[in-house]
Amino acid sequence: MQKNKFISAFEQFGRSFLLPVSVLPGAGILKGIGTAFTNSNTLELFPALNNSIFQFIMNFLIALGDAAFDNLPVIFAVGVAVGLAKREKGSAALSGLLGFLVLHYILNFLLSASGRLVDTAGLESTEAKLLLADAMQTNVLGIQTMDLSVFGGIIVGITVYFVHKWAVKQELPAVIGFFSGPRFVPIVTMVVMSGVAVLLFFIWPIVQSGISALSVAILKSGPVGTFLYGVVERALLPFGLHHGLNWPVRTTELGGSWLINGEQVTGTVNAYLASLADSTITSIDPSITRFNGGKFVYFMFGLSGAAYAMYKTAAPAKRKVAGSLLFSAAATSFLTGITEPIEFTFLFVAPALYAVHAFIAGTSLLVMHLLGAGVATPTGHGFINLVIYGILQGPKTHWWLVFLVGIPYFFIYYFVFKFMILKFNFKTPGREDSAEVKLASKEEARGKYGLKIQTIGKEEAPVSDSSNMTKEEKTHQQALGLIKAHGGPDNIVDVNACITRLRIDVKDKSLVDKDVIVNRYEAMGFAENGMQMQSIYGAYANVLKMEIQDILGIGE
Repeated sequence: MQKNKFISAFEQFGRSFLLPVSVLPGAGILKGIGTAFTNSNTLELFPALNNSIFQFIMNFLIALGDAAFDNLPVIFAVGVAVGLAKREKGSAALSGLLGFLVLHYILNFLLSASGRLVDTAGLESTEAKLLLADAMQTNVLGIQTMDLSVFGGIIVGITVYFVHKWAVKQELPAVIGFFSGPRFVPIVTMVVMSGVAVLLFFIWPIVQSGISALSVAILKSGPVGTFLYGVVERALLPFGLHHGLNWPVRTTELGGSWLINGEQVTGTVNAYLASLADSTITSIDPSITRFNGGKFVYFMFGLSGAAYAMYKTAAPAKRKVAGSLLFSAAATSFLTGITEPIEFTFLFVAPALYAVHAFIAGTSLLVMHLLGAGVATPTGHGFINLVIYGILQGPKTHWWLVFLVGIPYFFIYYFVFKFMILKFNFKTPGREDSAEVKLASKEEARGKYGLKIQTIGKEEAPVSDSSNMTKEEKTHQQALGLIKAHGGPDNIVDVNACITRLRIDVKDKSLVDKDVIVNRYEAMGFAENGMQMQSIYGAYANVLKMEIQDILGIGE
């Protein structure tokens, strides 16, 4: 039970990264296009591009991309808070931003009060950055503070999540009832984050030293570390835990730290984009792309070979249908880097195939690392991103290695998969005993191996004596009763609340039992507005709203 809770929590944590990370592909494409057409190699090949109007547009795109990449900590603070929150996400977002500001304002105050705030007045930009980096300080949104990197944003996001989870359900006395629920969260966040800031002021230098040591260990692990990362990253994918491994490496000091153009850059994606933008770099450091470049190989070529093997081993009568499914999935993987349709299909029918795939994927990262490949992408290792982040960036990325390594990997995947499918009679698409041919979904694959997708509040707890219940249990039972009094789950369209009223929209108001709502479930009053039933509960209305939403499995 504890293991399942841990996996669920880690999966939720990993998924929370998806919201802030979703900003990066768009921002990265803008910056990638801009840097592709402003670097010296491109301008030497196409002198006509070196005109003021075109270069203005390209630099404009770079500035748009930098708006995201230069502010990743605050994006993660807001994004992780929103991604983890199950309800009242607007309150979580505001609290994430406020918590981030409080953290860095307090750190600035503490640095100044302790005499540790570095004075950069009168220094040139590069010299100032180096001095700040040496003191483990930086500027965040114009605030000189401790350099927490993206970790600072993640810490804020997680802290706000726990504050939000508790504070959003608190019922304050009637005299200050206006501040109950979501309005209470930012207030508590300010207090809690000030305490977190004081704590980080004393412990972060120690933590940062530890992170730096771990980062150095990862970088010094050499090819073996690259291979293991590739295997583990694929092995975590079916559990939804791979984001918890990927994004700390790509965006924080765990992935490494490099001095690029006079500035200390942490995280592999940040370092790669900084390297693309630096015209003095003629060959990108493979240590930056070691956990990334090899993915192009198996995303584009390896899984296409696996798809072709499944097609060739399909029953002749089913081959045409299987081919249309497999080749469309392979094309999706090749072009966009979306691999789940193929990966979850052979995981579904044969975990052994997936284990072999994870091993071969690790070797592709290893080979690209050993060959010195310098190509990477923030996300989506397909042909489209290879063009933007590799081919258009010129020879510094060694993009051609993707094809030199990828083509042999197509045949490696093809022959290995074909041998295993025939040897062990795996029921890949077109080889099923039933007449239906289909790709497996993520839910089917996880469900088969006991990785259940979470559902919230689908079952009613047994009714017990309210005198023996906790406050939370009483709220739950009251919410269950209110659902029934409103005609049951099938009759409820929407659930919301204002400051004092629980507002439930229904399909058929004749099924609503107003007397039960007032007399048994203690509403202070009842009103109707069309198909919206309004029960007056004061500040408690918001608590009931969220409990009912949980039970029904709906969000705001």
